[in-house]
Amino acid sequence: MTHSLAETLLGICLGIGLSAACGFRVFVPLLVLSLASFSGHLTLAPGFSWIGSYPALITFSVATCLEIAGYYIPWVDHLLDSIASPAAVVAGTLVTASLVTDVSPLVRWSLALIAGGGIAGMVQGTTVLARGASLVGTGGLANPVVATLELGGAVMTSLLTLLAPFFVAAVIIIFLIVVGWKAWRRRPVPQPT
Repeated sequence: MTHSLAETLLGICLGIGLSAACGFRVFVPLLVLSLASFSGHLTLAPGFSWIGSYPALITFSVATCLEIAGYYIPWVDHLLDSIASPAAVVAGTLVTASLVTDVSPLVRWSLALIAGGGIAGMVQGTTVLARGASLVGTGGLANPVVATLELGGAVMTSLLTLLAPFFVAAVIIIFLIVVGWKAWRRRPVPQPT
């Protein structure tokens, strides 16, 4: 395997893992990516060096704190979910695009949108369902527990992605295949008339 191909695969795996984390919390993985880039542990694709700058680091830090706090305020958490769904897709796309190097812009952005944005959107969709089930089942009393689990998911997924990107990407892909297969099997089968 050539060095360029290895870097591209590593970038894709990092993008998949951090995009999944964007589905839990939009700004936690962006903050982790900014810190890793700022400290020199990650090299970003051309045009994305701003992610590792002081202004980006400060902005992502403040946004992360506000996002975390917002999910612990009743009803604000549901408002954030409606905003976070499209924002997670955008963040997942951005994260993946910033990590995939040595490919054409068409390939980079196609991978970013399909893999990064798609995975972030799927994970975000499951968190919205969990929050909805919490609201219906407990009247929203369990929402802080759900918020804590989602935050833990974002932090753990982000950190594990930096430590073991290929493993995390494989686990995420297998999980999505299993969930997709189960959903496919549960679909209503049309009855002949």
